[in-house]
Amino acid sequence: MLIVQVHVHVKPEAVAAFQAATAANAAASLREPGIARFDVLQQADDPARFVLLEAYRTDAAPAAHKATAHYALWRDTVAPMMAEPRTSVKFANVFPADNAF
Repeated sequence: MLIVQVHVHVKPEAVAAFQAATAANAAASLREPGIARFDVLQQADDPARFVLLEAYRTDAAPAAHKATAHYALWRDTVAPMMAEPRTSVKFANVFPADNAF
């Protein structure tokens, strides 16, 4: 599995709209066969900062995800909400085993 953490800093006035758009994208993403998890986390001490935790079953799944209509809608909807460009870090899964998902 490939795990991706996407770090997002949104404008304070856009927090509620970002949450709504991102929850809709996450729900649709979970219906993709290549996605095992798609968590949306909000920082406790700075509610304008989020982490998207995406767990992909294959190395090809991120590209398939980015080709979906729901991803394109999310990307275009949240672009003006960003306080700064989002960043990501990729990880290899260690535990639990990939087949546990």
